[in-house]
Amino acid sequence: MQTKTMPDSLDQLNAHLLQFARERNWEQFHTPKNLVMALAGETGELLEHFQWLTEAQSATLSHEKKQQVAYEMADILLYLIRLSERLNIDLITAANEKIAINAIRYPVEKVRGDARRAEEYDD
Repeated sequence: MQTKTMPDSLDQLNAHLLQFARERNWEQFHTPKNLVMALAGETGELLEHFQWLTEAQSATLSHEKKQQVAYEMADILLYLIRLSERLNIDLITAANEKIAINAIRYPVEKVRGDARRAEEYDD
């Protein structure tokens, strides 16, 4: 029996997801609008796992709860990758650009240890 190599990069995961969707003729449903709605739904499901927990409880999940959270996070990642494929957006490039923007918006010497949003800082 031949074992299938699992994807270990965003590009490989994207190709795997594309094949998965095409085999099931699901691309017709994977419009940007539908994928964003699915992404929002999965985010809500992730939120449910943390609703009503204390800060301490949220940081010390049981093994079973952590596995459930991991699967919700995976669902979010998968929908996000499908959306990026449908919109032809390179997530790695976009993420690196966003980090560079945030480095300018939130300079270390101004924000270290402070959780306020950029627009809340006095210039």
